Amino acid sequence: MFLLLVCLLLSITSITLVLLRFFQPEARYAWLVAAGGAAAAFISVVFWAGIIPFEATLPAWQPQTLFPTAVTFRVDGAAWALSASITALTAAILLTAVTRPVFGNTLSWAGTLMLGGVGVLSAVSNNPLTLLLTWALLDLAEFFAQVSSVDGARNNEQAVISFATRVAGSSFLLWSYIEGFSSASTGTFQSLPSNTSLYLGIAAGLRLGVLPLHLPYDPKSSLRRGFGTGLRLIGAASTLSVLTHHPLTAAGWTPLLMLLAGIAAVYGGWMWLRAPDELNGRPYWMIGIASLAVLSALGGNPTGAAAWACILVLAGGALFLSAARGVHINRLLLVGVWGLSSLPLSLTATAWNGNTGFAIPFALAAQAAMAAGYIRFALRPGTESLDESPAWVKAVYPAGLAALLIVQVLLGLFGWEGALQTGNWILALPASLLTLGLFWSTRRFRIFSPARVHWVGSTGSGVNGIYQSLWAVYRGLARLSQTINKSLEGEGGIMWTLLFLIFFILIITGGTR
Repeated sequence: MFLLLVCLLLSITSITLVLLRFFQPEARYAWLVAAGGAAAAFISVVFWAGIIPFEATLPAWQPQTLFPTAVTFRVDGAAWALSASITALTAAILLTAVTRPVFGNTLSWAGTLMLGGVGVLSAVSNNPLTLLLTWALLDLAEFFAQVSSVDGARNNEQAVISFATRVAGSSFLLWSYIEGFSSASTGTFQSLPSNTSLYLGIAAGLRLGVLPLHLPYDPKSSLRRGFGTGLRLIGAASTLSVLTHHPLTAAGWTPLLMLLAGIAAVYGGWMWLRAPDELNGRPYWMIGIASLAVLSALGGNPTGAAAWACILVLAGGALFLSAARGVHINRLLLVGVWGLSSLPLSLTATAWNGNTGFAIPFALAAQAAMAAGYIRFALRPGTESLDESPAWVKAVYPAGLAALLIVQVLLGLFGWEGALQTGNWILALPASLLTLGLFWSTRRFRIFSPARVHWVGSTGSGVNGIYQSLWAVYRGLARLSQTINKSLEGEGGIMWTLLFLIFFILIITGGTR
């Protein structure tokens, strides 16, 4: 009942906004409805802390011979923390929308609320089937939003490739469900056999996305900061939720997966540190933080993976939503560095409690690069100004950003198994010192100067070069296929058919001699 209440609040508010859009398009209270619904959902999630853990199961689908597993949800500490982060981001997007030119875009607000509801369902999904359904909804939302917001065949191709990659990741989640079902498990994440960990890890890796690294929105589009931020961060958090349910114990594959995750983390951290601005660097923020979450999960530490997923949403959301900046807002954003530090009592204090082994140098280097880049972007001047805004806007906008950072601090102190933790301060201290050293170096050494991102310049990064090479091969095969099809059409097709028939007869007669 408590779980459904949150989703109902977000869904009903979203539907109300759509109805207002069509029947009362000039309604001035639409933003109050949207912000009120999001705030009510967040407050409802906060109250979950007093009753967790609890479960909810929907009626079984019929016939049960085809659908033996019901759609089930379970709210434990990690799921609660991630749900609180997602609903806080949803509320913050609506609160900070007051400064944007698309202030009256109620459809964008309705989409944000629906994303928040689906994200909460992903965070509390208790079996692969349930998570698969929520992933499908998020994938379709991102695909249609991307296709409708960009122009050009190349961008549309990238959207299709991204969607196909996510579907491939979802297929590995389905594979883990089939494997668990064949092993006579109950179908929940807790009962899945250990051999499914590899499939879950691959599913998360494919869905977090490296091909292509960046799907550009129109710079003038409202998707870039508001709805786009929710879509990207909630989508990433829903993917990382699979790591909080089931520890990744991939037997002999664990060292290789750790190596790959460590390399991805360092790459994401380095590119994030050198990105020209936070929005262009957002794909690298997701890759770097997600890779750190995967390393925590591979080390047998799902609580640490949940902490990284929360920091991706909370610290990243505050940074990406802060278009209007000032001295006070810049200082406020620096609170996010505390969450990234993994120092005692911080949100990520449990990050390195597991057995990460030889991947620790990669993890610490990536963590320091992510934190140093965050400091650099937090201190940048904003692209908008609040000087001419009404007094209530000047109060509401910082409150939206502050809500994310306050939730980040509170999750380090209250409510779940990742709170009030000392953590591994022996690793957190050198990571913090390296962070300060990298930030000091970014202002003094040319190697740390912002790089032109690969989707802007003609000379791309290595990963994008590989992607373009593979895509060129695909296009070449497509042209070859079209040439063959044209050759086999009409009279030419008849001649080719006769020629192949003659060759076939000659081969048969030659074989009978």
